[in-house]
Amino acid sequence: MPIRAILFDKDGTLVDFQRTWGPATHAVLAHFAGGDRAVFDELSAVSGFVAAEQRFLVDSPIVAGSSPDFGTLWAQVLGRPATADFFAEIDRLYNVTGLDHLVPIGDPAEVLASLRHRGYRLGIATNDAEAGAHAQLARLGLAQIVEFVAGYDSGFGAKPAAGPVLAFARAIDVEAHEVAVVGDSIEDLVAARAAGAVAIGVRSGPTPGELLAPYADALIDSIADLPAWLEGR
Repeated sequence: MPIRAILFDKDGTLVDFQRTWGPATHAVLAHFAGGDRAVFDELSAVSGFVAAEQRFLVDSPIVAGSSPDFGTLWAQVLGRPATADFFAEIDRLYNVTGLDHLVPIGDPAEVLASLRHRGYRLGIATNDAEAGAHAQLARLGLAQIVEFVAGYDSGFGAKPAAGPVLAFARAIDVEAHEVAVVGDSIEDLVAARAAGAVAIGVRSGPTPGELLAPYADALIDSIADLPAWLEGR
């Protein structure tokens, strides 16, 4: 079956996860800890975050989750209710710190522009909040290249559910099996498979390739390799 459209994950696929979200998370946790080192350390521990290195462990709930996932853990540490308002506060802080520390992987604007020029329909599905995703895509020069953006809060559900993939297919009027989902996490690839799309794993994020391989129809080093893979398919 031909691939007519490509749905990209954002963090770990277009954006350097460790270099962007490491310092961003350090700043957000420091805000919530309010100078209390013990609270900061406990927040780091439940987040799978190595604060001294501003690095995430592979099983960190922040790597593939959204603020309601890891925010529930934070609420327990802080003794706060795990409400929509608390998750929205997390998202607002991350929107700022994520932009402050944004580091792309290679030149995503060049890669996606070349794919758009070749006729592929392009979208983004992230477990980040939609507002933060739009802000980062604008900063990366991708806002005019992609025609669909979904965050965990866009109403389609969050990965690994198939909802964002199916919503993209509906939005651009293609069949799900004509969509390739490109991502660096197991959740990205499970969402692709659940929707009946092609699952392409990239090794550019925190999840090792050997963990992605069982869920992937193809495995490449980064999105820079995607045009050649599509051409040789």
